[in-house]
Amino acid sequence: MTLAAIFPGQGSQTIGMGADLFDRFPDWVEAADRILGYSLRRLCLEDPHRELSSTAFTQPALYTVNAMAYRKHIEDGGAEPDFLAGHSLGEFNALLAADAFDFEEGLRLVQKRGELMGAVAGGGMAAVIGPPSSRIRALLEEAALGSTDVANFNSISQTVLSGPVADLERARARIEAAGGRFVPLNVRTAFHSRYMREAARRFEAFLGSRRFRPLLIPVMSNFTALPYRDDEIAHNLVKQIDHSVRWVETVQYLVDEFDAQFVELGPGAVLTRLIEDIRRHPAPVNIARRY
Repeated sequence: MTLAAIFPGQGSQTIGMGADLFDRFPDWVEAADRILGYSLRRLCLEDPHRELSSTAFTQPALYTVNAMAYRKHIEDGGAEPDFLAGHSLGEFNALLAADAFDFEEGLRLVQKRGELMGAVAGGGMAAVIGPPSSRIRALLEEAALGSTDVANFNSISQTVLSGPVADLERARARIEAAGGRFVPLNVRTAFHSRYMREAARRFEAFLGSRRFRPLLIPVMSNFTALPYRDDEIAHNLVKQIDHSVRWVETVQYLVDEFDAQFVELGPGAVLTRLIEDIRRHPAPVNIARRY
């Protein structure tokens, strides 16, 4: 059996996450508090200032909880994965598990990523439930809504859009008329779209000439929906910020090529539910060329 360990991204955070992990891994908790300059335990368990859903706080918190969940899985005798994958922020956890960097370096990367992405003002996101992504794209084209990007190809029946709020509202009318559900997300930024280009550029500058260690376990890339090459880690992490998360193709690749089974490590089970939907509605894999 081929096992893929998967890690959730932003949106999976919840007050109380990691409650069973903070006491178990004090070395990482202390390192996180030192790097971040605040109590991560208090943020995750109490969220006294209502910051847990703020991107600059969400991403370091979720990275740390995901990392501790994987460490617990391995230390408790869980099966070593054959593949690793993460949704958006979760991809950093996949790379950590593959030894591309250590916990502290990964946290610093995620801290900067969250800071840059959270600083982008304007725009919004919405989940579309029902129509396949090909139909959604056709509807956007018919309405001349070229300003709206697909942020996440989450499952066969769930696609997330990013763009200007006014244009998302125009898209809503088209999509609902076609029988789809349109669910605005509680964010004020158009993640994984062209509107994140400046954040991606700044993250690239932050990475500079940073070198990553060779991967010990294959990691799937959100940007290519293919396994990483060791020489493209920095490139793909930058591109991930302003390009779509290709989760459907990622899962299809692992299932079709390796008959993979999945274990989700982190708060909730959102990725597990998406995978169930993808398995129920098989579709041809359409892997675009690397670029």
